[in-house]
Parts: sequence; structure tokens; C-alpha cells
Amino acid sequence: MKIKHPYHIIEPSPWPILGSISALFLTGGSIIYFHFKQTPLLLIGAITTILTMTLWWRDIIRESSYQGLHTYKVQTGLKLGIILFILSEILFFFSFFWAFFHSSLVPTIEIGSTWPPEGIIVINPLSIPLLNTIILLSSGATVTWTHHSIITGKKKESKNSLKWTIILGILFTSLQGFEYYNTTYTISDSIYGATFFVATGFHGLHVLIGSTFLLICWFRIKHNHFTKNHHLGFEASTWYWHFVDIVWLLLFICIYWWGS
Repeated sequence: MKIKHPYHIIEPSPWPILGSISALFLTGGSIIYFHFKQTPLLLIGAITTILTMTLWWRDIIRESSYQGLHTYKVQTGLKLGIILFILSEILFFFSFFWAFFHSSLVPTIEIGSTWPPEGIIVINPLSIPLLNTIILLSSGATVTWTHHSIITGKKKESKNSLKWTIILGILFTSLQGFEYYNTTYTISDSIYGATFFVATGFHGLHVLIGSTFLLICWFRIKHNHFTKNHHLGFEASTWYWHFVDIVWLLLFICIYWWGS
């Protein structure tokens, strides 16, 4: 007897075990590269991880857009999962801010009892950091415009506004790379260099990930995957992008402006 219910019972899938093995190869290959400069295992891990992600997401898109398996009940569970994921990301960045303030509020004698440490020429917060702040806040406005366009059924507007969001994300990443290239210190230059590059670098990685999410959403809008009432994939990407915006504001205020 077939039981009817609103839940999605997932069929057996090879992607979880393959994703775990790929992640093991990626981390193990990274360690080998750091110590011995050998890249084969790292490349295998990177390629298999990307392939697993692509094929797994393809299956989820098929389940939601073509098979109709993402019911209202399923979407509620997915939204809770997204919220918990973003909460874990908040705690992830909290550790970096903790390290930064632990060292900056009470500078030890090892770094000259001053902050920034002696010999560190800090980046002017009113140069590239301020420009990147304007760019990222603008991208938050354009992604909200996209969301409103999807809800109101304006496909052309949603594509154009999301395109500008992606362009602004790429511009942000390019300027951050230029900033890194021109810094006078490195990640190995005292606790300042370590906290600066780890915090801002991981944020830059999140911008790249968010830009990838939005690029996939752009193609999904183009292929009519989203409707007024069924666009959870884009909604999740929007939440993630706004989270990235808020973290950058905190980084700009605490590390670039106050920390300098």
C-alpha cells in the first residue's frame, strides 16, 4: 500500500560517500602540498570534489524543479537547515574576531605592546576597503531587487539585476586581490598579519562561493526554474549573500578602520 505524505524520501545516492572521499583527498593532498610541494593528490581531490558538487546539485535541481519533490513541508526543513548553516558560519567568523580583539585590546610585549605592531604599515581604510564596502552594499541592493522581480514575475528584470550582483561580486574579489598584492606585510608578519589575512581571506572565499551560487541561480532563472512561490534555491543564496555583506561591514569597521 502506497503511503501519501508531504516528505521527500531520498533514494540511494552515491554522492555522500564520494563527497567524503573527495574531501579526504583534498585535505590530505593539501597537507602533502604544504610539506612536500607535491600536487597529484591535491588535484585529484579538487577535481573529484567539484564533480561531486556539480552532479549532486544537478540531482537536487531535478528533484525540485522537474519532479516536484520539494513540497512546502520539505522547503520548511530546507530553510531550517540553511539557517543552521549560516549560524555555524557566524560562529566560524566569531572565532576570527575573538583572535583579533584578544590581541589588539591588550597587545603583548612580543609585538611591542602596541597595536598595530611595530613595523606594520596598515592599509588605508578609506581607499580600497571603503570602495569594496560600497560595492558589496550595492550588490546587496541589486540581489534584493532580483528577489522582488522574481516574486512579481518580472523575468527580464530579475536576470539583469542578478547579472549586476554577480558583476559586483567579481569586482569585489578583483579589488581584494589587488589589495593583497600591494600590502607591505604577509600572513606570517606577527598576529596582525595572521588575523588580517585569515579573516579577510575567508570572507573573500565566501564571496567567491556566494558569487557561484548566484551564477547558478542566473542560469536557473534563464531556464524558468523559479516561480513566484517556488524559488528556495535563490532565496537561500540571497540569505547567504546578505550574511556575507554583514560580515564585511564588521570586518571593515573592526579590522580596517578601528584596527588601524
